Amino acid sequence: METKIALVTGGNRGIGFSITQGLLNKGYQVIITSRSLDKAKQAAEKLNYLGQVIPVELDVADDNSINQALESLQQKIDKLDVLINNAGIYPDEGVNILTIERELLDKTLNTNTFGAIRMVQEFLPLLKKSQDARIVNISSGFGEIDGLSADYPSYCLSKLALNGATIMLSQALRSQQIAVNSICPGWVKTDMGGDSAPRTPEQGADTAVWLATEAPRNQTGKYWRDRKVISY
Repeated sequence: METKIALVTGGNRGIGFSITQGLLNKGYQVIITSRSLDKAKQAAEKLNYLGQVIPVELDVADDNSINQALESLQQKIDKLDVLINNAGIYPDEGVNILTIERELLDKTLNTNTFGAIRMVQEFLPLLKKSQDARIVNISSGFGEIDGLSADYPSYCLSKLALNGATIMLSQALRSQQIAVNSICPGWVKTDMGGDSAPRTPEQGADTAVWLATEAPRNQTGKYWRDRKVISY
């Protein structure tokens, strides 16, 4: 069988790193991206014993960086089976919805929401060459209508908008049989989630790996937690 290829943005640590591990364990070749090429390489070195890992420098908030990464990868791969939009920032310390400045709102939405949309747009030609293309957006309970918090304004709004983008991308790609879903990984023990979080990165990654590899492809445009559909 032909080896399937996946790309995980922000795959050098946390949930992205665990998603990469899960995909490698299922026999996928994985492209791991980070804003720092050195960090991507370091992560790849830790995982190479599981399978083939390609480290790539990529900043999802920068169109030039996305374009350069795509041009580099087109010399190495001829298709893409899975895109995991995991890269994100959580910069709301010390602000709330009444004090946050436009610059910070712009920065967070540009990374967490618009970055995912631009990744799909740019990598769509490679996804179209797959017989089983899947896109998974890593969202958050903070992006649910009932989970919004005035104390985490830019992050909540960015994930709320990412869930909306998931629905629209699914609609746009349904005719091409490309599945698009978003997940809530739960509160996970990572640099972002902190040491008090009850879930391991592996638990947070499980649903994303399942959607990328095993879930029925007709399941699209939905929002998942622990392999179950939940309300946006």
